Amino acid sequence: MSDTAIKVEGLSKRYRIGAQQQAYRTLREKLNDTALAPFRAARHLLTRNGGNGQMTEDGRPKTVNGRRSSVFRQPGETFWALKDVSFEVKRGEVVGIIGRNGAGKSTLLKILSRITEPTEGYADINGRIASLLEVGTGFHPELTGRENIFLNGSILGMKRVEIKKKFDEIVAFAEISKFIDTPVKHYSSGMYVRLAFAVAAHLDPEILMVDEVLAVGDASFQRKCLDKMKEVSHVGRTVLFVSHNMPAITRLCERAILLDEGRLRCEGSCHEVVGEYLRAGFGTSAQREWRAVNGRPGNDIVRLRGIRVRDQQGTIAEKIDIRTPVAIEMEFDVLKAGHVLIPNLHFHNEEGVNVFIVSDQDLTWRRQPRLEGRYKSIAWIPGNLLAEGSLIVSAAISTMDPVRVHFYERDVVAFQIVDSLDGNSARGDFAGPMPGIVRPLLEWKTEFAPRSSFSLVDDDEIIASLA
Repeated sequence: MSDTAIKVEGLSKRYRIGAQQQAYRTLREKLNDTALAPFRAARHLLTRNGGNGQMTEDGRPKTVNGRRSSVFRQPGETFWALKDVSFEVKRGEVVGIIGRNGAGKSTLLKILSRITEPTEGYADINGRIASLLEVGTGFHPELTGRENIFLNGSILGMKRVEIKKKFDEIVAFAEISKFIDTPVKHYSSGMYVRLAFAVAAHLDPEILMVDEVLAVGDASFQRKCLDKMKEVSHVGRTVLFVSHNMPAITRLCERAILLDEGRLRCEGSCHEVVGEYLRAGFGTSAQREWRAVNGRPGNDIVRLRGIRVRDQQGTIAEKIDIRTPVAIEMEFDVLKAGHVLIPNLHFHNEEGVNVFIVSDQDLTWRRQPRLEGRYKSIAWIPGNLLAEGSLIVSAAISTMDPVRVHFYERDVVAFQIVDSLDGNSARGDFAGPMPGIVRPLLEWKTEFAPRSSFSLVDDDEIIASLA
């Protein structure tokens, strides 16, 4: 048996902008289309290899006024949601797929799940797939939750007795036992997603594909889902996980793929690819320098030369262990003496939330006019303070009396805080997502007294028994 679970070669998908949307289709029509899909694909291939007929992308003959057309014109523009994407995923790998909105992530998963067909290229899938792509995918609204569980299991190739063994576990995970015999069209979006994920994860798929749809659920449900995906990966199954949540990606995945405008920008270790995504999104890295004198931020009093992120060993680093300190170094030139200059740093997380702002409090120069010369102001952030995730740093130098900002450079450097799964950080043995912009490791003290040293019955209870 091959150790390759997924092989994608030259995969491309073209869409027509403004094309007429299909009307709502019944379950019978969808099943009929599924049954005929292999024949359409074969006919499409025959046509491309020399047949005279013209075919649409879904394998149907192109016609005009009821007749097959030799020249087919479609009004409107076209765009490539995916273009020439190639990669491989080994069995048992957990791979994150990241990119901006519209990068082609969901289109890729739909092709791999055989929901839609590629325009060019191919994808070889070796194993039984379970997919959770978007609300509405995989379930038929007219069927009950119970019926959809058995339908999905049958589509995955499972026998009825196998599905029955998993049924109670699926319902318990989804927390919808009261509504299991209600048509899913009456479910809320949260109920729908809970059941859809429970079915996808519990019916023993060899390959599990999960899209950003988990964001629909509440925090408790998201934690359950991430824990379940980690459990699935530990037993050797393959997971493809699409998300904009970089902490979840770095914690769950070993490898990642970055898509940009439909093309594969890079692939590799999770932290390297997330770093590339961060640089692409903010134009930042762990180091920024201004070599040209005229291009340096500032004025005739002070000019910025560079900003750097350094780890505990003094090395420029984009990835920082949550338990270790990190330094932000600001290098600048004072061109005119006699001004009280205050370097300050502004930290934002990837959601744009201001985590904190700090200013230089070095007693040597606090409230003291600076001399002409070159300076390096270094701010050390202690370990076990910041929460995991991406931090983007803006830099400024100002004076207070009168208030004047000499420069303010937004999003100049960025770095990732990576949490530990060793159990000795603030998260302990908990593997799920932990909200918050800081994550301090606090000192805990537990007092203990053996049972023989006190009564288990309170004084109030003794008095009450005597009354």
